[in-house]
Amino acid sequence: MLAAAAGFLLLGTQAASAHVKWFCAFDVAGQPRGLAEVLCADFELMTGLAILCLMVGCLAEGTSFGTALLNALDRVTARLREDTGLIVRAVVGFFLVSVWNLGGIILTPELKTDAQWISWLQLAMAGCLIWKRTLPLTALGIVFLFGFAVWHYGAFHLADYPVFLGVAAYLALTGLDRTFFGHRPIDVVRATAAVTLMWASVEKWAYPHWTDPLLAAKPAMTMGASPETFMRAAGVIEFTLAFALIWTPLVRRASAIILAAVFVSAIVEFGKVDAIGHSGIIAVLIAIAADDARVAATRRDAVLAPVYYVGALTAFLGVYYVAHNLLYGDLYGAASALATVPVI
Repeated sequence: MLAAAAGFLLLGTQAASAHVKWFCAFDVAGQPRGLAEVLCADFELMTGLAILCLMVGCLAEGTSFGTALLNALDRVTARLREDTGLIVRAVVGFFLVSVWNLGGIILTPELKTDAQWISWLQLAMAGCLIWKRTLPLTALGIVFLFGFAVWHYGAFHLADYPVFLGVAAYLALTGLDRTFFGHRPIDVVRATAAVTLMWASVEKWAYPHWTDPLLAAKPAMTMGASPETFMRAAGVIEFTLAFALIWTPLVRRASAIILAAVFVSAIVEFGKVDAIGHSGIIAVLIAIAADDARVAATRRDAVLAPVYYVGALTAFLGVYYVAHNLLYGDLYGAASALATVPVI
């Protein structure tokens, strides 16, 4: 299931997995690639193959083979599942202590600040992770830092990082032993991780040239493909795996494992900055992979997968381009572009 995606990602998308804003020059207000260029024939072929993989995964999940895989995953991840809360707290603590030590960072490496008190707040937040009762204080601190970053860098820039709000919700709900309108803490953070990665995928299509310096320095990563084709494929695969995080149990657990492996492999390539920046989402992906909640997959899931996938793809492309034009350009131009793009 999704084996082709896994192979492609693990062999050659470290550059795409490393957050480009941490390593290369970027301009959020710059003009993105036109939608007509994004939704080309290659893009439609790639998304078609991705949907096919997703449907095959759903169909396999409803068989005895899929059940056996889920049972095997349950056994292998049993210890991780028992310690999920501890793992998330430890990794978030590592992240907060690391950014405190680096100094001048709000939440991620490109979000710089001269306010010295931010670092000490981060250290205090890390300390609050020691006790369950004080987890909501750390959650409140993360929400505050997210809002502080929005104030200084804008909501569009911080749309890259809703997973931080998901982590905050996870910590608060865990500390208070609550659910979010019936949704477990892991479900909330899983949804925000999916949104984060789907949004990042659109950015790969809108600004593929941001990654040019990385690909020029490490040309082997493209596996012989042109940088344009490589970034388009990397975006499609990332979007598909992110979408899979909100789909059926086996599909989402397999996706979490693949994505976690990709992020870990990127650390080997890009070092401690990448390790610090992606530590939180790696912990979340491990928690998703270990989650044994099940709802029996049916053929209906396979049939609906393309509908929801195309709907999510259309929504994210539309929101990204309309929001960008509303904030940085011409809203009428964005609406006109959306009206003229081909239907996938």
